[in-house]
Amino acid sequence: MDRDLAGLAASAADCRRCDLYRDATQVVFGEGPVDARLVLVGEQPGDQEDKAGRPFVGPAGRILDEALAAAGLEREDLFVTNAVKHFKHEMRGKRRMHQRPNQGEVEACRWWLDREVALVQPAVIVALGATAARSLMGRTVALVREGGKPLAWADGRPGIATYHPSAVLRAWDDAARARTYDALVAALRQARDMAGAGYSKDIIKTVI
Repeated sequence: MDRDLAGLAASAADCRRCDLYRDATQVVFGEGPVDARLVLVGEQPGDQEDKAGRPFVGPAGRILDEALAAAGLEREDLFVTNAVKHFKHEMRGKRRMHQRPNQGEVEACRWWLDREVALVQPAVIVALGATAARSLMGRTVALVREGGKPLAWADGRPGIATYHPSAVLRAWDDAARARTYDALVAALRQARDMAGAGYSKDIIKTVI
């Protein structure tokens, strides 16, 4: 990472803006090039991300990589991060089970997300899931109604909201799984076209 991003990540390692650091292994900061035209924002690290210290390296990360490839995107060209940087969970026996961050935790961590975006200056931001969309918009974003459509985030930057890759894993049957995955790929393709040069040889659509 660029030195400024590296410095920001080093500062985040000592974050005490909310209590999630107490039970997490480590902060999981964003990663990718400082000149990325696309930023992807997920919800929070999962169990494997918390252990590895990197975003989207678990099962949802594998779905994301497949969807990116299907959309004509390369992960190494993108900046990938989360709305919340520590893993929120509860213990069930020996297993650490994911818990959704509350509004206060999302708002506390928005300080770091804002600084990541300010350094990268992307053309487009993709929110993966409702928590990420709420963090970026400052209100609830209904994915059924607003997902997959061009949006302007609270800071005025163009974006798009879609399902988190974990929603593909949680789908109740093969048909629902296929629909959710197809919607994710379509939104990533739309974001690619919105971002413009460097992502596709296709004709760029004017969507904003």
